[in-house]
Amino acid sequence: MSAAIETQGLSRRFGAQLAVDAVSMTVPERAVYGFLGRNGAGKTTTLKMIPGLIRPSAGTARVNGIDVSRDRIGAARQIGALLEAHGFYGNLTGRENLGLTATLVGLRNTEIDRVLEVVEMSADANRKVGGYSLGMRQRLGLARAMLGAPPILVLDEPTNGLDPDGIADMRRFLKSLPERTGATVLLSSHLLGEIEQTATHVGVVNDGQLVLEGELSRLKADLAPEILLRTGDEARAVQALLASGYSPVAFEGGLSVAFRPGQDLDQAAAELVRVLVAGGAPVFAVGPKPRSLEDIYRGVALTRSSQAEAA
Repeated sequence: MSAAIETQGLSRRFGAQLAVDAVSMTVPERAVYGFLGRNGAGKTTTLKMIPGLIRPSAGTARVNGIDVSRDRIGAARQIGALLEAHGFYGNLTGRENLGLTATLVGLRNTEIDRVLEVVEMSADANRKVGGYSLGMRQRLGLARAMLGAPPILVLDEPTNGLDPDGIADMRRFLKSLPERTGATVLLSSHLLGEIEQTATHVGVVNDGQLVLEGELSRLKADLAPEILLRTGDEARAVQALLASGYSPVAFEGGLSVAFRPGQDLDQAAAELVRVLVAGGAPVFAVGPKPRSLEDIYRGVALTRSSQAEAA
């Protein structure tokens, strides 16, 4: 799979502050790439360097093979972006707001109809934007980003401020974009749950550095599998498991036992039950722990913390 976006050693300084530190990331074509990190980690600065809105202090960015530093306009034409404030005129309708942008870039009115249909805003296109909900404004912003059918969409925190229904609608819409339009989507967020339910690929940024990147399903598969246990006598269960060479970890609701990647969890669960019963601990429930993006993120954070302490 070829890359829609590729950066090598991308860095940006603001005075003495190194906001982005040698980020090398690859966003495959037709992927929904979740760019994840806490607030202030460097996500927005990175996203602004990709279309050439901010010049990097070092490194390169390529958009569909175009070097942004050498052909900023050509690279920008490959991208539709939703970054920070929307800048709509509240006294104009949604259609009229899109018409201003379409006129500036030389597009026909039929293109306005197309993007309104894609974001499911056709029914509200002739209402004034001042009466739109935040979710409707977000979708209108996406419609504007999609004018001209750019092959890549770059979206900074697209669910910010939305209510639960609005977040669910945005999630469904973003997941469907590659199949419906053939677009590649790069979106940033600090919300683990939203990225997990939306993205096919993820990149984790911490203190300006890209510390993890990959296809989400493969990253989950590489996690050490765990089995969750609920027993009638936790103290006796822990004693029995320790005596058999296991390392149980207590959590709210029971115990967790980790295994090696690739180990047969059915056989492992059966063995755990045998050990617990032999040790006199009644077993109420046993089953695999679902693998999650939160586990991946916590693992990265723990590794970074250990490295910092060692240094």
